[in-house]
Amino acid sequence: MRRRILISTLLVVTITVAVLGGPLALTTWRLVEDFTRADINSRLRQVVATLDTQVSADRAVDLSAVGIAVPPGGSLVVRTPRGVSTLGILEPGATVSETLPFGLSGSAVLSEPITEMRNRQLQATALVLAAVLLSVGVGAVVATLTARRLADPLQQVAGRAARLGAGDFRPAPHRHGIPELDRVSDVLDSSATALAELLQRERELVGDVSHQLRSRLTALQLRLDELAAHPDDDVAGEGAAALEQAERLAEVLDELLASAREARAAGAAPVEVSGELEAVAAEWRDPLRAESRTVRVRAPEGLVARATSGRLREALGVLVDNALRHGRGTVTLAARVSDNDMIVVEVGDHGDGVPPELAPHVFDRGVSGAASTGVGLALARALVEADGGRLELARTKPATFAVFLPVPRTDRTVAAPRPLPTTGPR
Repeated sequence: MRRRILISTLLVVTITVAVLGGPLALTTWRLVEDFTRADINSRLRQVVATLDTQVSADRAVDLSAVGIAVPPGGSLVVRTPRGVSTLGILEPGATVSETLPFGLSGSAVLSEPITEMRNRQLQATALVLAAVLLSVGVGAVVATLTARRLADPLQQVAGRAARLGAGDFRPAPHRHGIPELDRVSDVLDSSATALAELLQRERELVGDVSHQLRSRLTALQLRLDELAAHPDDDVAGEGAAALEQAERLAEVLDELLASAREARAAGAAPVEVSGELEAVAAEWRDPLRAESRTVRVRAPEGLVARATSGRLREALGVLVDNALRHGRGTVTLAARVSDNDMIVVEVGDHGDGVPPELAPHVFDRGVSGAASTGVGLALARALVEADGGRLELARTKPATFAVFLPVPRTDRTVAAPRPLPTTGPR
């Protein structure tokens, strides 16, 4: 895009220069000639005025009195009934001349070599062409700056939209100073908030529906189990058949819920966990450094989980932001393999932790221990669960949150990781 903007702007500048530069150079060439002839004509008028005075006094023509009016390298030829007088030696070649009459039958011709005029024409035209080239250079600089000013924000907005489609609902506080693009950024932030809330409502709805259906099915199965044990064989048979149908319905419900989870996690793919943690740490290193704090990453190389990169970074970013706001000391991002072959990513700090009365409700929407909105942790849990994982409060003091991620389907057996490298503090 930057290349297209640059080429189109330079093309407009080039066309403008071609349309205006040629006529301007031609006009300059002719103006120099007009000025030269006007100067010669002005000098000649002074000469003729002096000669008229001499002729009217019936004196012989004295050219020494008008020698100052002859241009360098030029000549003055005066014709009268008494003869021809010449002042100055004109070099062979083309000349620029002007002629004026004086007296009763006299005439004066003032000439100068055309090379003088040509030199001035070339100098003036060269200045015009230099100005044209300078205009092209300025246009190229302006085009480059304009292309960069437009292309970079457009690429950032496009990247923001791509991350939004991948499940990264973080707002982008940076604005570009271009009203139209800033408006698009505002709309993307609003859409991200709306999608995050929609995802949260969907998770809550699925959980509520699942809980209610399971409760009702369990109660129904208990009643049918009693009917299956009825002394009457006909009633017992009907009860057993109904119980079998209820069990099949429970299996169908489990399959539907599993399919819904698979559909939400359709964008999940194998991701290298240490790379994701390093990316999150790099994003939050400067905000933490501004608070005189550091971030540390501990993750074995080659550890692969199945997740959506945007969702995972968003969820981990919420946890790091929570540690920045409510915790103290170094923030640690660590990854390991759990006993049930899941990848566990832990985010912790050295603060006072989560109050005991808040711990059971820390993931509830609208619940916060400070002046925050109470939306972040609920959103983080929704994002993790959308990829088939789960988010838990592993330890209350100091606060440590654990993200459990599934491994790729083709690699359910995870080899024991190598010793954990430590990155940080930086």
